[in-house]
Amino acid sequence: MLFTSHTFLYAFLPIALAAYYASLPVSRTTWRSATSATLTILSFVFYGWSRPDYCLLMLASSLLDYLCGRGVARARASGFRGTSFLLASLAGNLGLLAYFKYSGLAAETWNAVVDAFGAPGLRTNFVAPMLPVGISFYTFQTLSYTIDVWRGVVAPAKSAWDFFAYVTMFPQLVAGPIVRYSDVADQLRERRHTLDGFYRGVLRFQLGLAKKVLLADTLAPIADAAFAGGDAAPVALGFVDAWVGALAYAFQIYFDFSGYSDMAVGLGGMLGFRFPENFDGPYRATSITDFWRRWHVTLSTWLRDYLYVPLGGNRRGVSRTYVNLATTMLLGGLWHGAKWTFVAWGAWQGFWLIVERVAAKRAFYARAPKALQVAATFVLVVFGWVLFRSETLGAAWNHAAAMLGLRGAGSPAFDVGAGPAVAFAVAALAAWFGPTSRRLVAENRTWAVLAAQVLFAWSLIHLHWRTTAPFLYFRF
Repeated sequence: MLFTSHTFLYAFLPIALAAYYASLPVSRTTWRSATSATLTILSFVFYGWSRPDYCLLMLASSLLDYLCGRGVARARASGFRGTSFLLASLAGNLGLLAYFKYSGLAAETWNAVVDAFGAPGLRTNFVAPMLPVGISFYTFQTLSYTIDVWRGVVAPAKSAWDFFAYVTMFPQLVAGPIVRYSDVADQLRERRHTLDGFYRGVLRFQLGLAKKVLLADTLAPIADAAFAGGDAAPVALGFVDAWVGALAYAFQIYFDFSGYSDMAVGLGGMLGFRFPENFDGPYRATSITDFWRRWHVTLSTWLRDYLYVPLGGNRRGVSRTYVNLATTMLLGGLWHGAKWTFVAWGAWQGFWLIVERVAAKRAFYARAPKALQVAATFVLVVFGWVLFRSETLGAAWNHAAAMLGLRGAGSPAFDVGAGPAVAFAVAALAAWFGPTSRRLVAENRTWAVLAAQVLFAWSLIHLHWRTTAPFLYFRF
């Protein structure tokens, strides 16, 4: 179920809010976990709307980590570390990811290798399973819980309903932000429900919906046209079209994903939860290091705390620090999808992070005026998005070559049109100069509230005119 679907906006959300608030008096009197149970049931309905069978997969993952967390606690009480329970959690969650997300890539790579060595008889006919929506997000969440319990950072959940509500909570279930148990442990047990908090949650949701529908979805056809056709089509793109397509995707993915995060944070606010922020003006970054402090913040901090630091971080010498950075970003790229283009994107990001680490986390253009630093960083990010969006490495190279002027001027491949041109202008102004959604909601200015209502109404009308595209991060 999509946040932008009529089913969600006009049926599920009103029913879910009514059921949730109806459970509050019950939770305070006869059954403390009534709200968690209600949230869990609602979230399973939300998640299983199109594929009910995948609810069993998420339930199995949640149950595994709940039991492993309890097992670690019992082991600690007996004087042991409980490492076997941690390993069981790692094996279970990473095994699910490996099978559903990477088995197809492994099979394709194996077939390519045996073909290269002239042994077609060793090819496999393995067919990759359909990727469950949100599996990358909820497995990272449950993994962080077991690891934190094993580290002693958090106490294990006492209520199974509380833990299941944490894992399955529909606002952030399928595309983040990646919420750690420590972020909401206290909130699951007790949280405040105020009219002001609900109002600010609604406002945040409205802003996120407008980002997604009016900006990201309007620019999506341009990006799709520019990147369509695999290896061959980008060769026909000229310099201007290649840049237009790449910029369209850069703004599309930002407003699509940050719009989803805004809606998730807003829905959490309606339910009394405070979720971590996921974006902080990333296209205003002055270096790639700064970009990763601002883009998909919950993922970058997750990779830092659960991968980079355990690998040794910067504590084992300069060379090892660079290896750890490269490994973290390569695996971060692979987390996004089972394609070599994602690995290459991770390598691109890791390369610039290492270059900046050599210069004390400063970009090589750090002495330039701030506006030029922002522009240079954005250009590096856009070339990275070409790798991220392209279907193959060959297609990425062709598109990048066109952007570098190696394919000539070319003839116009597609017409941008008035609507997307306006969306381009608004997206650029909002990304570089506009206040963030968090700031708009926090300041609560009258003009911003009125503008949000107009944009929300326009978004709803827009959704009746045309169908909306799924959120990009649903694929990852």
